[in-house]
Amino acid sequence: MGKQDSSAARPQNRERGGAEGGAAADGSLGALDGIMQRIQVIQASLPPVGRRIAAFVSEHADDVVHMSITEVAERIGVSEGSVIGFCQQIGARGFQQLKLALARDLVRPVQFIHEDLERGDDTATAITKIFRSGLQALEDTMRAVDPVQMKRAVDMILAADRVEVFGIGSAAPIAQDAHYRMMRIGLDARVHVDSHIQAISASLTGPNVAVITISHSGSTVETVAATRLAKEAGARTICVTNFGRSPIQKYADVVLHTVAKETMFRTEAMTSRIAQLAVIDALVACLALETYDEAVGTLQKTFDVLSIKRL
Repeated sequence: MGKQDSSAARPQNRERGGAEGGAAADGSLGALDGIMQRIQVIQASLPPVGRRIAAFVSEHADDVVHMSITEVAERIGVSEGSVIGFCQQIGARGFQQLKLALARDLVRPVQFIHEDLERGDDTATAITKIFRSGLQALEDTMRAVDPVQMKRAVDMILAADRVEVFGIGSAAPIAQDAHYRMMRIGLDARVHVDSHIQAISASLTGPNVAVITISHSGSTVETVAATRLAKEAGARTICVTNFGRSPIQKYADVVLHTVAKETMFRTEAMTSRIAQLAVIDALVACLALETYDEAVGTLQKTFDVLSIKRL
């Protein structure tokens, strides 16, 4: 079992720290905090075997932390390799790290406050549920964002001659905000929220361009196509997308994950956009820190320019 559990995590989810089992040196699990929420978010996108494993782990978390990988595989009726594959899909190096993450959640339970609005909810209840969902999305996303991947994104952007940002539908305002924020710190940035213009622009990029694509699902046909075209043209591609498998990640050099659940009354929900805004905010902050003097100077200059528009 030891050899099976030493499988490396996917690059966008690798843990920091050198402790055994993937825990950081201080004993924390870093990005694997909130593992139950990760499983809940990704479950629907898994293949049938993966969904069975996810359901079993979610429903029998108390038992799983005391079971071996062989026992879990036999109970579900799948191979040990399938269990290991599931662990890697949710960001764990192997089964042992999954058990550690589950134990942490059971000791300090994650509150599943993403519950959907119900027909009988009064105004106060609706407000509470909405705000709590937003707070939970921020907490979950903070745990999921990998600083190594964030640093890679910063380096790619700063090495590029220009940045292009793509987003359509509910992602369009996030793309426009990213464009605005990057201009404010002195980057040559452009934004495209029309799918036709995205395709044309993406095909005309090259190795000197960094492309940031924002897509909650990561499966919107137009957005995936634009990212593919940019990748094929040689551009460096960065995707901001929800945790889980999605087609767009095939064309991404860097993936910055959000963790936000959308529900019946809240498809295209603000929780996903709140999480995306937070990731963009962190990215811009890291960019500004890397180019501190230039960024501060440009911010002051643009502040002075905008001040004439205020009474």
